[in-house]
Amino acid sequence: MVLQFTGLSGAGKTSIAEKLQQLLNSQGLAAEVIDGDKYRQTICKGLGFSREDRCENIRRLGAVAASFSKHGIIAIISAINPYDDVRQELKRLYNARTIWIDCDLQVLIARDTKGLYKRALLPEGHPDRIDNLTGINDTYEAPHDPDLIVCTTQEPLERSVEKVYEFVIMSLSR
Repeated sequence: MVLQFTGLSGAGKTSIAEKLQQLLNSQGLAAEVIDGDKYRQTICKGLGFSREDRCENIRRLGAVAASFSKHGIIAIISAINPYDDVRQELKRLYNARTIWIDCDLQVLIARDTKGLYKRALLPEGHPDRIDNLTGINDTYEAPHDPDLIVCTTQEPLERSVEKVYEFVIMSLSR
């Protein structure tokens, strides 16, 4: 099984993925997190943040996930994954389930776990400004038909993990 998380920076994708992996492992189910940030340091190194590079990044993560899945390991892709067409591609190629980790933008700006929103919202011309933060000054396409929506705006992490876990168990029993 391949799960592809999608959501803006700070929505909780990696936190949910890591807790889900621990829970699945504790139940005797093999699971692996494919973290977009970590893989950008290895097999996705050299890719930038253009639309083409972002799509290639997801394709590579999808191929890694499919390799794990072929060996009976539940693969959890934790990446922003901003474009619906490449999410649909992973669905076609690997039967990847799309899980939208949704969070209100104002909450994300308040959390700003990596300091990215602060930098993206700096005035034009500021030397520390970033101009490619997904959801602020770069495109994020909300999924048209996600298999599951988890809203982390007000929901505690534990409940979000429970929802995804229940979805996985239900999907495995089909």
